[in-house]
Amino acid sequence: MNTKKKVSWHVLVIDDDPFFNQVLCRALTRRGCQVSGAHFAAEALSLAETDRPDSIVLDLNLCGAGHNNNGLDLLVKLKQACPDTRIVVLTGYASIATAVEAIKLGATQYLSKPVEVDVLLAAFKADGEPSRQSPAVDVPSVPLSVERLEWEHIQRVLLEHGGNISATARALKMHRRTLQRKLAKRPVKT
Repeated sequence: MNTKKKVSWHVLVIDDDPFFNQVLCRALTRRGCQVSGAHFAAEALSLAETDRPDSIVLDLNLCGAGHNNNGLDLLVKLKQACPDTRIVVLTGYASIATAVEAIKLGATQYLSKPVEVDVLLAAFKADGEPSRQSPAVDVPSVPLSVERLEWEHIQRVLLEHGGNISATARALKMHRRTLQRKLAKRPVKT
């Protein structure tokens, strides 16, 4: 018997990976949420404006690796369209720079994939009340490895250049294709 507390609010899941989107929508539905799924920014914004969800799960990399500003751009538009909606940003390519930027832009929390559904629900607070605590950003407590430091630096410079790969490569004095290869890889943990 499932003894998990049932919740009843509307969640919009925005992720361009159809399989992940479907699995997350199904898991949230099983927990009592009314769920809508969107794969593209325009579709998501339209659903947010018409449905006015209580919570939104937003993938940071809507167009795949290296395009992480698309989720941040959409975050701004979603906050304008639905200022009271709680938004949790999910990403498989977490970096401190994008976490800080997402929180500054209005995200409730920033979580790394994979994420357990119960952790995601906790980020929204089951009672529907806004959290009185500061938004959580998962910051490592041990020193970062050189590879992770490089990843963080690349993410910060990419963010400074508005997600423009060519401008970021020039700023890093790196060939554009080399930068694209680095961005396509999953970041090292620490």
